Amino acid sequence: MAASPEPRLGGGLPGPPGRPGSPSPPWRLLVLLLAVVRLPGAAGLVDGLYCGTEVCYEVLGVSREANKPEIARAYRQLARRYHPDRFRAEEPGLEGETRESAQRRFLLIVTAYETLKDEETRRDYDYMLDHPEEYYQHYYTYYRRQLTPKVDVRIVILVTICAISIFQFYSWHSSYNEAINYLVTVPKYRIQATEIARQQGLLNRTKEKGKNRRSKEEIREQEEEVIRDIIKTKIDIKGGYQKPNLSDILLVQIVLFPYYLTTYLTWYGSWVYRFTICREEYGEEEKLYLIRRYMKMSQSQFDSLDESTSETFMEKRLWIKENFELHRKDQEEEMKVKMATDPRMKRYRRWMKNEGPGRLTFVDD
Repeated sequence: MAASPEPRLGGGLPGPPGRPGSPSPPWRLLVLLLAVVRLPGAAGLVDGLYCGTEVCYEVLGVSREANKPEIARAYRQLARRYHPDRFRAEEPGLEGETRESAQRRFLLIVTAYETLKDEETRRDYDYMLDHPEEYYQHYYTYYRRQLTPKVDVRIVILVTICAISIFQFYSWHSSYNEAINYLVTVPKYRIQATEIARQQGLLNRTKEKGKNRRSKEEIREQEEEVIRDIIKTKIDIKGGYQKPNLSDILLVQIVLFPYYLTTYLTWYGSWVYRFTICREEYGEEEKLYLIRRYMKMSQSQFDSLDESTSETFMEKRLWIKENFELHRKDQEEEMKVKMATDPRMKRYRRWMKNEGPGRLTFVDD
């Protein structure tokens, strides 16, 4: 008769057949790993979240039902005792405490107060105490609140838009002043402005005597100011150097966006109804709009064209798509002929052929 297997120490059941010291089955390792992973969630209090492994209510010595005044009162009492500047080891209840331990305790008290004084943070903390198994959710909630900007995002956006608008207006104003300063030096406009100033009696020099007599430099500066003002008034600068307008900056554009959108939708609906459904003939404004759209020009670019150029476009009936295509082809052919006959282009092509990029030339001195 075969001998029965010897029982293990401790009176347990006999193990599965195999060699002594064989490794445990894989399912036991899996159970152990899951237990280790779930261990922090079971504890509910984790280092790095709120008050760490201590309960914030117990740190302040209040109950979970305590209101804000009670929490603030407990915090002030504890802060006076453990504040590094007020700490006294000989005070009752602080036996065995050192300055370092009191400082760590004070930081923990501050953390507990910061956690419980805010309603939303306290609600998240109470939820963590009631649901300790949601370990990763607590991590996400805590760090999301910590990393969220304290300033309202809407305020940040408003300040950014205002800063961009101020920079826009300043930049446009500087460009406009540059254009005016240049036009003052152009003889054509300067002579015209001088004639207008003389006609208006702005440059008539009166004889000045005594203390009121001005120097030649002062008189010259005044005349320059008069000419500059006339050029500003009489000349309409368009394009990128036009006079800045508050309605063009970003802030005003955003504020007026609903108005612009409503106006555009109304205009588009009227266009479709008048010229697509009712088949009305285009007016002069509509014709110029179609020409500008075919040429892919902005409103400021189109307005900067000479009146004679706009009249030529109207004479050629370029608002009709077929006429515009013929005009574009003619312009391309004229450009090719001009490039072929222009002496500068001939010199450029000759240079590109003989000494252009890709060639090394050596000139003997």
